[in-house]
Amino acid sequence: MIACIVFLSGSIVMSFEILGSRVLAPYFGNTVFVWGSLISVFLSGLTMGYWIGGKLADWKASYALFAGLLAIPGVMLCLFPLYSDVINDWVFDRQFEMRIEALIASLFLFFIPSIFLGAVSPYAIKLRVHDLAWLGTGVGNLYAISSLGSIFGTLLTTFYLITEIGVKKIIVWEGVILLLAAACLWIVDAKSVRMAIPVSPSAETPTDPVVD
Repeated sequence: MIACIVFLSGSIVMSFEILGSRVLAPYFGNTVFVWGSLISVFLSGLTMGYWIGGKLADWKASYALFAGLLAIPGVMLCLFPLYSDVINDWVFDRQFEMRIEALIASLFLFFIPSIFLGAVSPYAIKLRVHDLAWLGTGVGNLYAISSLGSIFGTLLTTFYLITEIGVKKIIVWEGVILLLAAACLWIVDAKSVRMAIPVSPSAETPTDPVVD
């Protein structure tokens, strides 16, 4: 399950970045400034996410907290159509210098979700790898799975989803997928907590006195 979530997270990161160019294009064009802003913001968010995810994993490794890392960006993506145009309109109306308008809009729209998505891989490593003798293999496998997910998300979004579904609907569905993954983790966490609760021994029933 953890490997599947890492794959989905990698897919959504790259898909969201590609969709970001279509979100910004009606306001700021499809220039090199837009792509430079998107790439820089996503890389900055992922970098911070890697650091925060590692810190959180060392502080407390649990399925419930892992679910929270997925649920927060899931909610943000589900609500994305409600606030994306508002932010783009606000930035556009401020009439900032052309080269930084897309950067400001990207920071508001994509930075925070990318932080949480970046935290997924290091946190997953803490949950998945228990044997230090296989730490390198475990880390390599999970990052390979994440990269495969990124390739899958890039190709699927570029060649199929954008033309068939539409940008904002794809983003909402990606949010739903993250929320479903979070729900699965919460269920697993609840089951593990119930299994960990010790069962108290039943009270001894008094036996009838023996009459000689």
